[in-house]
Amino acid sequence: MRLRFKSAAAAAPAPEPLHADTPELTGANLAAVYYGQRMAGDFYDFLRVSRNRVMFGLLDVAGRHRDAVTVLSATQQVFRTRAAELFQSEEMNEAEAMIELCLELNRTILQTGGGVRSCPAFVGCYQEDLGTVCYFNAGHTPGLLHHRSGITELPATGLPLGLFSHATCDAPTVAVEPSGIFLLVSRGVVEATRSGQEFGLSRAIETLQQNSPQDAKEVCVSIVENVRRFMRTPPTHNDVTALALARDPAP
Repeated sequence: MRLRFKSAAAAAPAPEPLHADTPELTGANLAAVYYGQRMAGDFYDFLRVSRNRVMFGLLDVAGRHRDAVTVLSATQQVFRTRAAELFQSEEMNEAEAMIELCLELNRTILQTGGGVRSCPAFVGCYQEDLGTVCYFNAGHTPGLLHHRSGITELPATGLPLGLFSHATCDAPTVAVEPSGIFLLVSRGVVEATRSGQEFGLSRAIETLQQNSPQDAKEVCVSIVENVRRFMRTPPTHNDVTALALARDPAP
């Protein structure tokens, strides 16, 4: 009879990232929705860091979920601890703090992943008093900013995290006007395919143009449901995730 032994390390699964509670905002609301169960490396988080600032992020660590979970957990820990430290002061420079956070997240992914581990990431800081978002887009799907005159795409401001140890991203700031919507979608949304055609960013834009709800969750649900209808089958090709921030109408 052959006996098989499991090591203690093999028996203990890597810890999952902590659940992200959506913070209450003044004059706006945040939400994130994903379809089904996690299969790949999509990860989102929210964090209030000061009286008038809330952080949010959508990341996509390369690989299947079971292989990426250690990197995800470590990245979340750094995101929560360092963002709280960097953005708590009223006098801090948001762009400088965002660039420093980008560098630290990048180092964490490289160290935890044991080398190169591509991680497109979009991280933003919403300033409630001003209605602005300071952000970096590290090789992620463009953000979409819906305003009265149309929709503006927010393309990459740097390379994906996890590739180069000293890679940096620019950190611009945009205004989310009253009744405006700030939307992020994962690669799984854009790359959803039917009969050789992709859902694409263009269909996410159409969804945003055709619907003007003031509830961020409704925006996210519309995106995810439209992906499912487009594919005519439950999406299992990748994680399908949407994150939105919607400002209330002007009083």
